[in-house]
Amino acid sequence: MTKTTKSLREDPVRHIVWRGSRLDVLDQRLLPRRVKYVSCRTAADVAKATKDMVLRGAPLIGCAAAYGMALAARRNRLKDVLAAEPVLRRARPTAVNLMHALDHMLAVARNGDERSLSKRMSAAAVRYYRDDLAYNETMALLGAKLLKKGSRVITHCNAGALATAGIGTAVGMIRAGFLTGKVSHVYPCETRPYLQGSRLTLWELMQAGIPATLITDNMAAHLMKTRKIDAVIVGSDRIAANADVCNKIGTYGLAILAKHHGIPFYVVAPSTTVDLKTPTGERIPIEERSSAEVVSVLGAPIAPKGARAHHFAFDVTPHRLVTAIVTERGVVAPADGRTLKKVLSHR
Repeated sequence: MTKTTKSLREDPVRHIVWRGSRLDVLDQRLLPRRVKYVSCRTAADVAKATKDMVLRGAPLIGCAAAYGMALAARRNRLKDVLAAEPVLRRARPTAVNLMHALDHMLAVARNGDERSLSKRMSAAAVRYYRDDLAYNETMALLGAKLLKKGSRVITHCNAGALATAGIGTAVGMIRAGFLTGKVSHVYPCETRPYLQGSRLTLWELMQAGIPATLITDNMAAHLMKTRKIDAVIVGSDRIAANADVCNKIGTYGLAILAKHHGIPFYVVAPSTTVDLKTPTGERIPIEERSSAEVVSVLGAPIAPKGARAHHFAFDVTPHRLVTAIVTERGVVAPADGRTLKKVLSHR
């Protein structure tokens, strides 16, 4: 095993820990200043942690949901699992990994003796988590090959270890690129209003020793114009059948800027993020969160009392603005529906 491969298999952040009778979740709302875990003992606890942003990131939301279903099965009663499923499904509407995990766990629950339900569900949840861990490594190595030596890259939101079971999707590709000499510097956007870029991605990059400089979201265009930026690398919460990409709000703007400046725009996401039942990005539900997260920052008000604000959590980037989509089954290039389905058919 090479040093690079070993580094990509390491679990750098203990962000969710399965204890069999509970799921301990690192509270990402408190990072980077404080490390605290929230214990989830029921599916409802997992749903609340997901809805309240204790945990976030599409792949991790799916993994947590799988563990939530395992918690619901502890009394070996199928009816408990069936009751827990809609509670978990309502937690977040946009990330399709949640739906994928729940459908998978429902199939496991229904396919076997009820007396072994708890054991089967726990084993299935662990496998689901480990699968995502392996996907991260594969995508990282595939993605790094797309970059030229010494690349300076921009990333948005947090698509790293804190968003997945492993080293991340977009940040995983960046980490593999750094270890192989393909990435020399990273510019994470702060990602308003929840500041995942400044609080989480920058923290991860610094922990890994990767050179990084934080930029505000509205600095990206200036940086592309005045500095040598070689790629934009992001994750995704849902990819439609035609390869339109839904990701954290602000991604669409970055894609437009990258296109204007002739910069490759890469999306890194596992096959569990692809929703072939949704034909185009226009059909993806966009979550709207509380305006309180916009008019205040970390609890401190930044707008006049009574101010109104929009808080769209995601936006959709048309596939024609995407250079390639990196999945664990291969690289989708060109990024269109036909190529996407062809790549996904590979096992």
